[in-house]
Amino acid sequence: MPEAIIIDTDPGQDDAVALLLAFASPGEIDLKAITTVAGNVPVAQTTTNALRIRDLGQRGDIPVYRGAEGPLVFPLETAEFVCGPDGLSGADLPAPASEAAPGHAVQAIIDLCRAAPEDGVTLCPLGPLTNLALAFRLAPDILPKVRRIVLMGGAIGLGNITPAAEFNVHVDPHAAAIVFGCGRPIVMFGLGVTLQAIASHDQIARIGACGNAAGKAVSGMLTRPRPGGLGSDGHPMHDPCVIAFLLWPELFEGRDCFVAVETGDGPLRGRTTIDWNGRLKRAPNAHVVSAVKAHELFERMIERLATLP
Repeated sequence: MPEAIIIDTDPGQDDAVALLLAFASPGEIDLKAITTVAGNVPVAQTTTNALRIRDLGQRGDIPVYRGAEGPLVFPLETAEFVCGPDGLSGADLPAPASEAAPGHAVQAIIDLCRAAPEDGVTLCPLGPLTNLALAFRLAPDILPKVRRIVLMGGAIGLGNITPAAEFNVHVDPHAAAIVFGCGRPIVMFGLGVTLQAIASHDQIARIGACGNAAGKAVSGMLTRPRPGGLGSDGHPMHDPCVIAFLLWPELFEGRDCFVAVETGDGPLRGRTTIDWNGRLKRAPNAHVVSAVKAHELFERMIERLATLP
């Protein structure tokens, strides 16, 4: 039976690829909804982008809900300098053909979880964790319905927005602290593993040669000029690792660890301290993925994306 999931996202090029991979995998994934959050760009634009990607995948059956406008405590910081003014630089997608579903994303998460059986929904956040934190605070009764949370965020080493922090956790560290403390199983994809998931230039070219609109858009996003030489040897695919893990868990390795999130407004804001060697003697709260068979991952991803319209 396909795994019922909700994707919470702030598209973003690699978010777009993650969504398309989920669209292309109906045999394994039952995507109940897409919820949007402010992150790479403000939430109005992330919602527009989710609708544009939904149109690209011809999946109008999946509702898109607009979510949190900003973090729980800190002012919003965005990343147009990486993803472009509209968040999807290089995709060349038209305006969306439809609008978001009525209602707030946080309420949608609550309602979908309440309607599910115990351990019935997997949450897949690809951006800041604001919507999940709000849902857990507003409706803690939904927690037993959450089978697991498979998320992209954090880092075991250096960050990518500051020396200490990865972008998603830096933007809303208080939300991340709530999620890591929620008591449900978590699978964490931090920079230590996602920066191993590099699509080679040859693989990106093969995606573009798939002959479908999705392949053309993905190729455009992954070959666009990027600031600071990012992706010079290929393009890291952070968010698609989350969906790939649901499809092909055998391609990944990691270990159970205790993860703490720094919420102070200093140079360590958003740092994820991962007790890799158990020094703190704390019970693990996440399975931290540390290695991926990247070549095989992208071979399978290319094959799957080629099935889209």
